[in-house]
Amino acid sequence: MPQKIKSVILTGCTGGIGVALVNECVRRGMEVWAVCRPQSARIAHLPQSASVHVVECDIADYASLHGAGIAADAFVHFAWEKTFGAGRDDLDCQLKNVQYTLDAVRLARACGCKVFVGAGSQAEYGIKSEPLRGDTPVEPQSGYGIAKYAAGKFSHNLCAQYGIRHCWVRIVSTFGLNDAGYTLISYLLDTLLSGGTPELTPCGQVWDYLYFTDAAKAFASVLEKGRDGAVYPLGSGMPRKLKEYVCALRDLAAPQAELKFGAKEYYPHQPMVLAADISELTADTGWAPEMSFEDGIREMLKAREV
Repeated sequence: MPQKIKSVILTGCTGGIGVALVNECVRRGMEVWAVCRPQSARIAHLPQSASVHVVECDIADYASLHGAGIAADAFVHFAWEKTFGAGRDDLDCQLKNVQYTLDAVRLARACGCKVFVGAGSQAEYGIKSEPLRGDTPVEPQSGYGIAKYAAGKFSHNLCAQYGIRHCWVRIVSTFGLNDAGYTLISYLLDTLLSGGTPELTPCGQVWDYLYFTDAAKAFASVLEKGRDGAVYPLGSGMPRKLKEYVCALRDLAAPQAELKFGAKEYYPHQPMVLAADISELTADTGWAPEMSFEDGIREMLKAREV
């Protein structure tokens, strides 16, 4: 039975999906407690609304919020240290992230939350050659992927002890406004709009991009209707060759620009198929993506014109 969510706590909410989810929760009439890194410049991306309460707290200090007067129905945990580059194999940091996730569950309990939704990753699966399902066997290759998998399992167990409904959403590939500067989409837009020539791998992978606003709606739907213990891969469910995505972006941003495919090698342990099977997520929650890749790029280009 769907659960009416009137208030939610979000950690790591200044990232692309996080900001989109804050906006989506406000649109649905929820009160939002936005837990952010102290003095983060990205706090400015959050909407100015009487329904949004910014709480500045470091990821290692969630225990300080126990008894702080925060009460909510649900909790979404995005916060994570070192999510890209060499930091993904900083094993000591990644192990701490597992503990921080358990700290988030304990904070959820202290604040009266009945639902906990965690942000997992496709990195939990390792290298696969078929669309990813919740029950697809995992074999993570990086410290980041190992830690995400452990965090999902540990947080599920702790939520079970506390009587909190738990869902784990494994994000495949997302993009949109407020995207991080290190992503492929940001690199392509920055390079093409400045008149440069992007240098790329052969881009033969099968990828599955989902726009941030669609991802946010998926998380909100899981909050309300997600099945306890479920693991949901999150993508568009309509994968394409990465080269097709790159060419579509080029055609919208700088149609005459050259693209140097094959100028770079694939990353070590590069997965060649990153596609989500979203059938279970749709069946459980009714969610389905609305924004095409091309329309998402148009939104990003429009924002850069302002």
